[in-house]
Amino acid sequence: MPISELIQLRKTLHSFPEIALEENQTARRILEFFQPLKADQVFENLGGTGLAFVFKGEKPGKRLLFRCELDGLPIEDLKKSPYQSQILGKGHLCGHDGHMAIICGLGERLAGNRPESGEVVLLFQPAEETGQGAKAILADPKFEAIPPDFAFALHNLPGYPLYQIVMRKGTFAAGSTGMTISLTGKTSHSAHPEAGINPAQALAKLIQELPGLAEQSAGFALLTLIHAELGSLAFGTSAGKGSLSMTLRAYDQQDLDGLIERVKQKALAVANSESLKVDFGFVEQFAVSVNDPSLYSIVEKVTQNLALSLIDKPEPFRWSEDFGLFSQACPAFLFGLGAGEDCPQLHEGTYDFPDELIETGVRIFEGVARRING
Repeated sequence: MPISELIQLRKTLHSFPEIALEENQTARRILEFFQPLKADQVFENLGGTGLAFVFKGEKPGKRLLFRCELDGLPIEDLKKSPYQSQILGKGHLCGHDGHMAIICGLGERLAGNRPESGEVVLLFQPAEETGQGAKAILADPKFEAIPPDFAFALHNLPGYPLYQIVMRKGTFAAGSTGMTISLTGKTSHSAHPEAGINPAQALAKLIQELPGLAEQSAGFALLTLIHAELGSLAFGTSAGKGSLSMTLRAYDQQDLDGLIERVKQKALAVANSESLKVDFGFVEQFAVSVNDPSLYSIVEKVTQNLALSLIDKPEPFRWSEDFGLFSQACPAFLFGLGAGEDCPQLHEGTYDFPDELIETGVRIFEGVARRING
């Protein structure tokens, strides 16, 4: 298939984005694309809407997994184009449409020339944006038939020169979690607040003290307060409930787990001092993405063979990617592909994946697969 047809596929996916756990039509389009490629095995409904296509070599060897993401974002696509999102309030503003096109292109290459040995698994994962997809894939009994020896993924990176490869050994992207502390006291008439238990003072104390807990971590950690709520707009009532939501992130999983525990202990201490009940909720949990050092040289060599610019990033990225869970399951490697220094940032309404990157991504992934499995 000419690269122009992969570009057209990308634009079609861009026009019809679906958010996490709703990617049914996107999965159908991918399945239709792969039907003529005659993969040796096809797995549908993995972790929900996920898909995996397996291409086998003639000889025994390693099983390699290359992952991309099916989901878009609940953000309006603001860039005017013939393929602008037709779904109100939703857009492929992280580049997952381009990532899918790259893996589809890799599928074409493998269909025309199977690896000499081992297997290559092409995974289309749902719900990356919410941190639910990788967990669901790894927990799916069907995935037990194709556990990878190595896993690879890329992410386009605005702010870096077009085609530049961004790599790191060890942590590539931070782990993070959304956390909500819910405080429950007792409502009362606002003329008699002493008859109730108002969580206002506890909330104020937590707002002041929680961010500083990140400084106690051995490495980089960050606690960002994002939302606070106290009672309701009822002027005759002294509030009996309140909540505080935050995002916690760290470069090391132990640092992240330690920060979560310190937040819990602080909240429990403050709640007990104010005679409040406390509950904890977690959403959008992302594991730290850790690159296996032994895979660095493989990707590096492929990059050099393709005469691509490569930089080694001194610090991990602060954002999170749920590919991190795959790095806990097997040796894994996530790298960046520059999307242009003047490109709008990810998750902005005017972001649009550069089509020039599709062929580059295909060639890198194919190079990695051939270097390991021939």
